[in-house]
Amino acid sequence: MRLIPTKRLALLLAVPALLAATSALDATLLWPTLAADTLILVVALIDAVWAWRPRVRLRRRAPQVMSLGRPSVVELALHARVGRTLTVSVVDDVFAEADVEGLPATATVPGGGHATLTYRITPRRRGQHTLGAHHVRHGSPLGLWTRQQRLPAEDTVRVYPDIRAVQAFELLARQGRALQGWRTQRRRGGENEFDGLREYQRDDPYRQVDWRATARRGDLIVRTYKVEENQDLLFVLDGGRLMTAAVGGASLYDHALDATLMLAHVAVRNGDNVGVLGFADQLDAFVGPRNGRAAVRRVVDALFDVHPRLVESDLPRAFEHVARRVRKRALVVLFTQVVDEVAAEALLRSVRAVRRRHLVLCVVFRDQDVEAMATGADGSSDLFARAAAAELLSWRASLLDALRAGGALVLDVAAGGLTPALMTRYLEIKARQLL
Repeated sequence: MRLIPTKRLALLLAVPALLAATSALDATLLWPTLAADTLILVVALIDAVWAWRPRVRLRRRAPQVMSLGRPSVVELALHARVGRTLTVSVVDDVFAEADVEGLPATATVPGGGHATLTYRITPRRRGQHTLGAHHVRHGSPLGLWTRQQRLPAEDTVRVYPDIRAVQAFELLARQGRALQGWRTQRRRGGENEFDGLREYQRDDPYRQVDWRATARRGDLIVRTYKVEENQDLLFVLDGGRLMTAAVGGASLYDHALDATLMLAHVAVRNGDNVGVLGFADQLDAFVGPRNGRAAVRRVVDALFDVHPRLVESDLPRAFEHVARRVRKRALVVLFTQVVDEVAAEALLRSVRAVRRRHLVLCVVFRDQDVEAMATGADGSSDLFARAAAAELLSWRASLLDALRAGGALVLDVAAGGLTPALMTRYLEIKARQLL
């Protein structure tokens, strides 16, 4: 705690200063000057003593969970412990990876009364963070001092990936629109389990039209069929150095995590089981496939504080863990990036090792900068750079062909279009009964 002189005190001190200046010309002003100095000093000391005792209590109410890039409101409840009105200014210690609006916050608190302040935090990094101490300022009774005090406090908040897309999907699902087409896709091959009837929609195959129901209703009616449920999905996220590359303000790893959460939510609603494995040079997290909404929450809790690192990924070790821990056949969705022969060979070996038991979907991110360089769309006139970019793209195409030949499915996609492309591929796999 400390006391800071105010402008009012500075103006009071100017009076004896003027007297002292004039006392050099008139000796009779010496004693009035000393008296004024003494009086101001006594008054200032009395005001300082009154201001020394704590006068404000403060309690913070902050969300325990925040979403990346979304503002959250923090409330500060103030209580004045004196009978006079206080004008209080508050600043909180906020974690560095956040943008803050509304601090310092100021409120007028009536004597013995309460007031509430609010400010907004927009987190810029996932993980577990801490809101620290409060720094409170208010005036002394005579206004000669500003009392500044640090009030210790510590509130832990969890910053999760942005789940706005999941929330929007859930809202549509409750309204009965989002899953209408997905849950009723006709399974190809084998016996189909009848699910129900509904009105014909655009792009429905005519072979699904129920002509008897159509004749009764006078409108085209189609049969719907259930896709197989209770299948396992395991999301495997590479957290090595190549996944630290930023696209659209977020790392490739964050793009993969967003797509994972969305597809996990959809898969659970479709009756499937979801789990996750995060790795880089070592295993970061593992949650075996489970069903229900709690499974999605476990996936979020496992990875919300995991970030890509500038290390080489150990993919064989991660797939060995998959082979040991996941015994039931599962769709293994691997998010990775490969730009060299060593990593490519490790990827091919790992896919061959698990394909006998599991179906592997390799999600590989396209480098749109390299593509633009190869075609000259970036405006560059450097022919050597264009040739190098074209050679890299050719090598990458050969790698994807080798993965397909090795028994893996491949999703070659730009980061910005990952989520819809992954959803579409999942639905194709379900419809074709590949799993």
